[in-house]
Amino acid sequence: MRSLFLLFAPVLVAAQAAPMEHAPETCPTPAAPLPADLAAWKTGPSLAAATDRNTLARTRLTVGRRTELMLAPKDSVRYPFTPSKTGEPTSLGGMASFSIARTGTYRVILGTPAWIDVVKGRKAQTSTAHAHGVACSGIAKMVDFKLAPGRYVLQIAGSKAAAAPVLIIRRP
Repeated sequence: MRSLFLLFAPVLVAAQAAPMEHAPETCPTPAAPLPADLAAWKTGPSLAAATDRNTLARTRLTVGRRTELMLAPKDSVRYPFTPSKTGEPTSLGGMASFSIARTGTYRVILGTPAWIDVVKGRKAQTSTAHAHGVACSGIAKMVDFKLAPGRYVLQIAGSKAAAAPVLIIRRP
């Protein structure tokens, strides 16, 4: 029995010494440049996210310009359309309006993991593509929508972060 233990002891020690977690992603300094269509991601103003229809009128996003939305506790947000996912009870959310002038595919880029809905009137728009951001860019997700001219509401729900950088761009 002792010889069996001596035979397998090195294997047991090696298994215990193996790392259990992956190393964190290391980013180059300076960061790699973003693709040209994401150049606006780097900077932009901060704005308190709307929490109801009354505050929505003064919370407007500009297509092609990054804005950092300061989110509110989930329980204080009154969405015009029930979000597809609401998140944990302690999560944060908010809204902003934006307008589209030309029919096309638009990408909503978000800097924090959260659920997003694009709503026109009382109808949520169907997404056409989903992607993660470029490594080390600060972009958590990108979601595409085919949109016609008009006014829309961007709803953010289920965020753990208090600030949500947002950029909406028209795709080629």
